[in-house]
Amino acid sequence: MIALIDYGSGNLRSVYNALRSQGGDVEILADPARLHEAQAVVLPGVGAFGDCVQQIRERGFWEPLQEWITADRPFLGICVGYQVLFEGSEEAPGVAGMGVFKGQVRRFQGEGLKVPQIGWNVLKLTQREHSLWDGLPSDPYVYFVHSFYPEAIDTDVVTATCTYGETFAAAAARGRIGGVQFHPEKSQAVGLGILGNFLRHQTVA
Repeated sequence: MIALIDYGSGNLRSVYNALRSQGGDVEILADPARLHEAQAVVLPGVGAFGDCVQQIRERGFWEPLQEWITADRPFLGICVGYQVLFEGSEEAPGVAGMGVFKGQVRRFQGEGLKVPQIGWNVLKLTQREHSLWDGLPSDPYVYFVHSFYPEAIDTDVVTATCTYGETFAAAAARGRIGGVQFHPEKSQAVGLGILGNFLRHQTVA
């Protein structure tokens, strides 16, 4: 079972449908006590960093997810679900993230830059060999909706970058733990391919 974590973030159905289309046995999971039944975890995210952290905590998922991640079990964070893997965000000063990746989430700056970034942009695959990118074209386009971006201190974990005013960590991974700033469920064939790769390569029986 692939656990799609329900902490009130919305947008679950499109991620659910995308994973199902790639053969995933997916369940929208609202009970943290059942996390041990899962083979892999997907943490979606829509909205603000602080609200996301608060909801994960209030619904009892924070500690179980930290234990899951510490055990290096298959995990994919999407958008804000990726951002919470960092230490914190300018969007919510004083609210700690999980600290899986060192660095902060910053707000886009720059004269004339439209914020949020909404639409398609190209990925530069800095770790082309990473399993999430299997079968992808060179410089694939994916769909973004975000006003904040992760600034990774340890560049070794960055598996793809994107440039929108700033060049930022569009994806990062350590072991079986990974995340993407873009929305694979909205990124057509490329995004479905990424989710399919997660199901095939990151999960274990």
